[in-house]
Amino acid sequence: MATSINSMDKANMSLEGALAGLPHGPEFRFVDRLTYLEPGKMGVGEYLVRGDEPFLRGHFPGQPLLPGVLLVEAAAQVAGVVAQSDPEIGPMPGLKLTALRNVKILGTAMPGQLIQIQANITGRLGNLIQARATATVNESPVLHAELTLSGEEAGSEATAGP
Repeated sequence: MATSINSMDKANMSLEGALAGLPHGPEFRFVDRLTYLEPGKMGVGEYLVRGDEPFLRGHFPGQPLLPGVLLVEAAAQVAGVVAQSDPEIGPMPGLKLTALRNVKILGTAMPGQLIQIQANITGRLGNLIQARATATVNESPVLHAELTLSGEEAGSEATAGP
């Protein structure tokens, strides 16, 4: 069953709550808002390339483009939000992007353009999450990727080595 952002109280997942479940701070978030969420299964997010992001000054001077690796990061963040929202499986601490497969960067976004990112969870095994993600700008595909996320299983404690 799909959950609209306005009726997410049942799942206790506001956008800020969902994004707070990600391991990085607001300065490194490439999802401004969720537009659709099917908890634990699929989600769609958006990121507006504002033009004032510090990394754009050097990529490329006079012709700023969002780096492709940040498209991948945005996809991983949407996948993470979807995975952490699963009502049947508790959130995993320390969820991180750990592997990439079949990544195709087909384009990019410039300042003023809105990126729409969709992530589908395709499998889970222990602390591993598989996802398929796509991103579009003006309805044109700019990214296709298969992602693996991993974290600590809920209730487990990380131990330091000798």
